[in-house]
Amino acid sequence: MESQAEGRAAAGGLATRWVELVVALVIVGGGALVIKDSMRIGTDWGPDGPEGGYFPFLTGWSLALSGLWLTGHTLWNWRRMAGQVFASWSALRPVLAMLLPTIAFVVLIKLIGIYVASAIFIGAFMMWQGKYKLLPALAVAIAIPAAVFLLFELWFLVPLPKGPVERLFGY
Repeated sequence: MESQAEGRAAAGGLATRWVELVVALVIVGGGALVIKDSMRIGTDWGPDGPEGGYFPFLTGWSLALSGLWLTGHTLWNWRRMAGQVFASWSALRPVLAMLLPTIAFVVLIKLIGIYVASAIFIGAFMMWQGKYKLLPALAVAIAIPAAVFLLFELWFLVPLPKGPVERLFGY
């Protein structure tokens, strides 16, 4: 019976129990990462108060334990959740249409810097999703990263990831 229910979920969309299990394990992993890094910088109570990792350490444990609880809950109810569909494949299509370009944007930030990557991302989305013509998309795609550059780099003096174009201008 379980394989039939799982087959229905696979045919109709993404199975709820697998989504819940993966999210729970990601929460455990995130908590473990926070715990590990907190221990690197110190989790004790020093003479002048808590060290830098004290509160993140507690937060990491809260995350890890919550994720373990969710993992156990999901596994406990595994059979009962068989056949439940989290989202249909047709509903996931627009999500992936936004997710994949966003992942590409994050990769581009590392390769060419946040300002040029943002200009490409904004312009492409305006033309693709918003159906704007080239000139308005180009104007906004240049204006927004330029405004962010002025705000963070010059006024707040907070450096953001830069690429070869910014280095050409001496930043």
